[in-house]
Amino acid sequence: MRINLTSVFVDDQDKALRFYTELLGFVKKADVPLGEHRWLTVVSPEQPDGTELLLEPDAHPAVRPYRTALVADGIPAASFAVDNVHGECERLRRLGVRFTQEPLATGPVTVAVLDDTCGNLVQLAQYHR
Repeated sequence: MRINLTSVFVDDQDKALRFYTELLGFVKKADVPLGEHRWLTVVSPEQPDGTELLLEPDAHPAVRPYRTALVADGIPAASFAVDNVHGECERLRRLGVRFTQEPLATGPVTVAVLDDTCGNLVQLAQYHR
């Protein structure tokens, strides 16, 4: 068994696609019209056949209170592995990305948290092996 798909709820799929591709560096995998919304996924360019991230519309009434509570408590909706968290933070800062937590070493991992501009916090994690 392996993870095939995971999702983040977004308030605007077009804005999310721009953020996740143009700033974070993911590539679009699927873009299927579904009425008002789309089945819209991105993947890592390093693993084009790997786990897909669904940029899922936040249309369900339970989503916004849930997401608001996560953000208020500083809890990321997703975590992405990076090779160099400090370097990635600098690159993203230059592109205008806002961080809510600067890189912090916590045992075997250094993490930072950013605002995806679509209603979520996202963690970047560098594992020290």
